[in-house]
Amino acid sequence: MKRFTTLVLIFALGLAQPGWAELSSPRPKPRPVATVALDAPVATAQVPASQGLTRSIRPEPRPQSVENAARKPSKGLLSKVFGPPKTNNSRAKPSASGSVCKDPAIRGTPIPTIRGAQKGCGIENPVRVTEVDGVMLSTPATLDCDTARALRKWVSTKLKPAFGRTEVTGLHVAAHYACRSRNNKKGARISEHGRGKAIDISGFRLANGTELSILKHYKSSKGKPIRTAHKGACGIFGTTLGPSSDGYHEDHLHFDTARHRGGRYCN
Repeated sequence: MKRFTTLVLIFALGLAQPGWAELSSPRPKPRPVATVALDAPVATAQVPASQGLTRSIRPEPRPQSVENAARKPSKGLLSKVFGPPKTNNSRAKPSASGSVCKDPAIRGTPIPTIRGAQKGCGIENPVRVTEVDGVMLSTPATLDCDTARALRKWVSTKLKPAFGRTEVTGLHVAAHYACRSRNNKKGARISEHGRGKAIDISGFRLANGTELSILKHYKSSKGKPIRTAHKGACGIFGTTLGPSSDGYHEDHLHFDTARHRGGRYCN
């Protein structure tokens, strides 16, 4: 009996110790809110007890706009660096060189087909020529391409060599396309001007500012290069006329690309 009483007393005293209570409790300890294991103390955010660990510790998904921005590079930036993207169906822009008649030395503008007011007048695929081989025309000349190419050939191979070191910079155009009869005579055949196959030159401008005219200088000592260039036009053009041909051409040179049965006509 004495031994039993002693065991009951020892058991009662053991229950009063903290360690025994912890071992006998079946409930787990609550998880700490935050734990910092550093040598120096660090301030930590306090989470309300009501929230506990009910919120997910996984990061929230990025907004859709951010996802798209990350996957696709900035369109504006690429356009600035590399230009707009090329597509297979993009059409090349027309050349802005200003050359016409498939000759880079002839500059001007293609214009629509001209239908003359009189029968026999008009030009298929005309061009408005402003410059030939670096020599400017005083006014744009409306011609067909055969005549434009003949004019360029004459300027390059005959006119410029005739003046030598004195550079020719301009031609004074007295006439080009006009729907009219020859020499403006009533009832006469349509002039080659009415077909876009003729051009009249009445003067020249030189690089030093000098201006020479057919009327004043053709027969003078200053007119030697003009006469040489006029003679050189024979063969390049079908018809070549000047002050010695008749009274209608005292003040200009007439060039046209008409074809004659008897061959070229030069006077």
